[in-house]
Amino acid sequence: MRRRLLATLAAAAVLAGPASAHLVETGFGAFYDGIAHVFLAPADLLAVLAFALLGGLRGKEAARSVLFSFPLAWLLAGAAAARWDGGPVLELAATASTGVAGLLVALDARLGRRLVVCFGVGTAVLHGLADAPAPEAELPALLAGTTLALFSLLALLAALVVRHPSPLARIVVRVGGSWIAASGLLLCAWLLRAPSG
Repeated sequence: MRRRLLATLAAAAVLAGPASAHLVETGFGAFYDGIAHVFLAPADLLAVLAFALLGGLRGKEAARSVLFSFPLAWLLAGAAAARWDGGPVLELAATASTGVAGLLVALDARLGRRLVVCFGVGTAVLHGLADAPAPEAELPALLAGTTLALFSLLALLAALVVRHPSPLARIVVRVGGSWIAASGLLLCAWLLRAPSG
């Protein structure tokens, strides 16, 4: 039984065609595709988690600023990405910035609100540009779904971090940041290793 399973998996791996699509299609329309993309694209999900935790660690004002600036920057960059494709270097830069954000969370870096917002906007722009949709995608609905998912996830996680300022909760958040940093490093290594196009 085990040999059959291994043979089947090996055959599937050998016979599989190249995966070239970036956007997951749910079958429910572009709006839901945008929502699903945030949760199914590891680099994008890690970016949202990192900045929710970073904003929450820095307090209410920083969390509120990230909550509104991060999705807006992603939305505008996503709209620009429809006309411009940055390629794999942009995706690598976006993933690297997510890893750095996770490292800042792990270190509990004492960044000011403006610096957190500037770094968050820069990372959101990189991710929005890297997520260039297919030309046939319904861009307004897709971006609306993505923006809603970003805003909701940021609001929930940042509020949890702000609400629980105890030393133990901060340690848990910092451990989460270390996992995000490690995952970002692994994703960067994967992007560097993967053949282009």
